[in-house]
Amino acid sequence: MTEPEIIAALRLQNIPNIGDVTAKKLIAHCGSPSAIFEDKPHHLLKIDGIGKVTLKGLHDTLYLDEAQQEFEFLSKENIEVSYFMEDTYPERLKHCLDGPILLFQRGNIDLKQQKIISVVGTRNVTSYGSSFAQQFIAELAPLNPIIVSGLAYGVDIKVQKAAMDHGLQTIACMAHGLNQIYPKAHAKYQSKIEANGGFLTEFWSTSQPNRENFLKRNRIIAGISEATIVIESAEKGGSLVTADLAHGYNREVFAVPGRATDKWSKGCNDLIKYQKAHLLTSAAELIYLLGWQIEEEKPEKTVQKQLFVELDETEQSIYSYLQLNGKQLLDTVALECKLPIFKVSSTLVQMEMKGVIRPLPGKLFEAV
Repeated sequence: MTEPEIIAALRLQNIPNIGDVTAKKLIAHCGSPSAIFEDKPHHLLKIDGIGKVTLKGLHDTLYLDEAQQEFEFLSKENIEVSYFMEDTYPERLKHCLDGPILLFQRGNIDLKQQKIISVVGTRNVTSYGSSFAQQFIAELAPLNPIIVSGLAYGVDIKVQKAAMDHGLQTIACMAHGLNQIYPKAHAKYQSKIEANGGFLTEFWSTSQPNRENFLKRNRIIAGISEATIVIESAEKGGSLVTADLAHGYNREVFAVPGRATDKWSKGCNDLIKYQKAHLLTSAAELIYLLGWQIEEEKPEKTVQKQLFVELDETEQSIYSYLQLNGKQLLDTVALECKLPIFKVSSTLVQMEMKGVIRPLPGKLFEAV
């Protein structure tokens, strides 16, 4: 994207009464951001849903001056700008009608990796939530996913630190410009996050971490990922907003259950109760439901190396059943082996890592 087009997009983003949906409508009609400002207002008024109030500030030079100042900041700080029609823009977010027309990023973000999940939760994380978050990320580490969150206190920082501990890329979606870190206490993680992913925002350097910005930011967390996981949440909170957004984008939502009497599990329990989220007790369930596969050597080579791998009693039971009956669904394996589904799903992941079974399209499994 050229400098004039970036400035034109910034200018468009800055005008009151023109949100992302309207901006995309104008761009689609005119062909580019700069073409909007070259077109006649009476032509633009012919666009469905565009009125005089929408175009009121279109030619106010104040918004152009501010856009030029923001472009200077972005250039000076070497902040990468992603336009919603370019390849550098997150692929899944392109399919969200209300996704921002511009995103700003700092660090080493590589979105070519398609295993992207968002993990959110309460700032008042309990020992139960903290333990689950760390174990969950550890179990996912062999699949090398990207972990997205909001760098907030509690669940967010727990999962992002765990991701870095396991060498995973993590992306912090911010509710303000990239000239600051909020909360300030987490500024100490900045260099490590930039080395293992980076920071992403739609907000300018003039934006402050106000409440409405956090709510707006949540649609990026929900939209950028294949699935959103809520680890702990009270009855109301930003995590539930993110889950609702993800549900609205037709993405998978998972929630970690807790005791009925726990305040910080009420939101998760409600998501499960009202069928807005899958119940999640281990990473294996996420892996199975998303159809992920662990990257490993070709089965022919792996099997030869692991012919004499040791299997525990449960693994041996499942392996014997698959060896005798061929390709089978997880539910069928659980039923025939008289084991709970969650136990079978986690065991299958371990067996896949040992190279004795492999997943197939259609969520089938077979012995190697």
